[in-house]
Amino acid sequence: MSKIIYTLTDEAPMLATASLLPIVRAYAGTAGVELETRDISLAGRILAAFKDVLPEDQRTADALAELGELVKTPEANVIKLPNISASVPQLRAAIKELQADGYALPEYPDEPKTDEEKDAKARYDSVKGSAVNPVLREGNSDRRAPKAVKAYAKRFPHSMGEWTPDSKTAVATMGADDFRANEQSVTLPAADVLTIEFTDEDGKTTVLKEGLKVLKGEVVDGTFMSAKALDAFLAEQVKRAKEEGILFSAHLKATMMKVSDPVIFGHVVKAYFSELFEKYGEQLAAAGLSANNGLAAIEGGLDKLDAETAEGVRAAIAAAYENGPDVAMVNSAKGITNLHVPSDVIVDASMPAMIRNSGRMWNKDDQTQDTLAVIPDSSYAGVYQAVIDDCRANGAYDPTTMGTVPNVGLMAQKAEEYGSHDKTFIMDAAGTVAVKNSAGETLLSHDVEAGDIWRACQTKDVPVRDWVKLAVTRARASQTPAVFWLDETRAHDRELIKKVEEYLKEHDTEGLDIRILSPVEAAKLSVERIRRGEDTISVTGNVLRDYNTDLFPILELGTSAKMLSVVPLMAGGGLFETGAGGSAPKHVQQVEEENHLRWDSLGEFLALAESFRHEKQTNGNEKAGVLAATLDKATERLLNEGKSPSRKAGEIDNRGSHFFLATFWAEELANQTDDADLAAAFKDVASQLSSQADEIAQALVDAQGNPADLGGYYWPNDEKTSAVMRPVAKFNEIIDGLKK
Repeated sequence: MSKIIYTLTDEAPMLATASLLPIVRAYAGTAGVELETRDISLAGRILAAFKDVLPEDQRTADALAELGELVKTPEANVIKLPNISASVPQLRAAIKELQADGYALPEYPDEPKTDEEKDAKARYDSVKGSAVNPVLREGNSDRRAPKAVKAYAKRFPHSMGEWTPDSKTAVATMGADDFRANEQSVTLPAADVLTIEFTDEDGKTTVLKEGLKVLKGEVVDGTFMSAKALDAFLAEQVKRAKEEGILFSAHLKATMMKVSDPVIFGHVVKAYFSELFEKYGEQLAAAGLSANNGLAAIEGGLDKLDAETAEGVRAAIAAAYENGPDVAMVNSAKGITNLHVPSDVIVDASMPAMIRNSGRMWNKDDQTQDTLAVIPDSSYAGVYQAVIDDCRANGAYDPTTMGTVPNVGLMAQKAEEYGSHDKTFIMDAAGTVAVKNSAGETLLSHDVEAGDIWRACQTKDVPVRDWVKLAVTRARASQTPAVFWLDETRAHDRELIKKVEEYLKEHDTEGLDIRILSPVEAAKLSVERIRRGEDTISVTGNVLRDYNTDLFPILELGTSAKMLSVVPLMAGGGLFETGAGGSAPKHVQQVEEENHLRWDSLGEFLALAESFRHEKQTNGNEKAGVLAATLDKATERLLNEGKSPSRKAGEIDNRGSHFFLATFWAEELANQTDDADLAAAFKDVASQLSSQADEIAQALVDAQGNPADLGGYYWPNDEKTSAVMRPVAKFNEIIDGLKK
């Protein structure tokens, strides 16, 4: 039997899986395709990290490590759903839940002192942030809007806020003394082993990282952000937002960039609440209350302070709100600001949502307001400013006419333009950081001060070559201009441009429009073409892959979750990602409160079709090809007939959407003429589903309205979750009957 691996992840996608997977498993089985699951959820990763210290009956296999090996083989066919890229608050919440379930896990130590604590922290840090994607992505990214989805957006356009020339919304970025400005980059002439050293002002040298293996042709970067410059910049932006009467907001990537960005976020919190930290900084630090974890962690830990200090902290927070600029809100009803939790506002999702909403975010009065979007590092901040400038000059985009910007993204083998967690260091003292080769020669060096954030990044040569190939392939297949978003004035990009120019020579590019432009110029060109209804492939490194696959889909389609995301693995297998919609914690909260899941599984439908198609192409399974073609037709029907989930309880939700997909898919399979066996297998199923459609659809709506017990948030109970997500026995019987 052929095999597809379906990942179990977190939050809304995990809940949706409990409803969708039984359907897919039953349908796939008729084509001789088996679906196996692997748990790569945050809770699952935590348990795997401590499997050697847990009792036998509580041990969990390291599914992520297993899949990391599988994707390096030609046999791989993996469907990857969005997972939690955990911040420290999320990690702690998951640990607490697992402990309550009887798992004897240690606490997460901020400042480990004993060997046991250091070991625990290292294990927990291995599952924090972007722990999943770099392991699985042994190929580059081909992410685009499927034709059916784009056609639907043009026919049923999502709302777009109006833009006016007098909008005060702007991006604020450092432009100096940041990661972009301080970057140095080198291409290695041969395989080597590097060392990262720090030498203080007294000449004492400490090894920060040793045994760093690099391959011939690998690009290695080093850079740092000045803490002093960051603080001065942030103080100026707080002042600017106040003077201009616009919202202050910070846009970072504290999930993916799990070492650097929580620290930058801490600087933002300290800048806004400057008097609080001047007055009570020492007491907060002594109580283990760090600005890096956000205001919510400080407010939640006030019981660790004496009553007088706690009251003083509360008063200082209130005074900062009173005297400072208004802060963008995450949830104005609950008083949750942009500064409460580092993982609440993620730049790649928050910036396009703001642009779609007239360049405005929500204030404390639940009204929208022009916003100062603070993106400290200037590497890519200019992209958002370019789009804002375009909207201010030309008005909002029109989803009924706009072109599309698919993406070919460099991400294979942990391409590290950012992240580089094991090579990011917060400096304790002034001195020099140097990257040296095995001969002791200095490749890169920076003079740093205490508090500066220094990092190194690596990008291997083979993935770059594959990336260029994929760009040319997509440009040829779609007859669409392709633009490499690379800036010759930036050190990292200069090295990549040399490679791109070299590797383009390996391909027939006659008749193709392939260019290399800086990110700002590429953004300007792309939005100009969008307004003319023209398409442009953005060919980008890993960060802009992340950013662009949210920016343009949110403007074009209303969401990034509706993108088709194919990763042709370099070993010949396939990884199919289900959109870029995040793991949607608010969706889970709605289920817990009123048993309605608004998550749209369109990304899963699209990924499944590609996975079945891959199965046909690689293993010659013609039945899998029929499953793919009929699933595509069913998905198109689902869109056109308006059977996607509603946001409101008492209307169709994720489970109802799955029911209609199952019905349409069965009908398409029963009516197709390419495979008589499949037509016969689904004749009765299609008849049963369509004849009882009204009854089953209503029963799925009737199941909503009351709180739902999932038996846990990060580690929900399987039986309880299944009962919530499969509440209609008649529907379950029809589906489960296929397996017999």
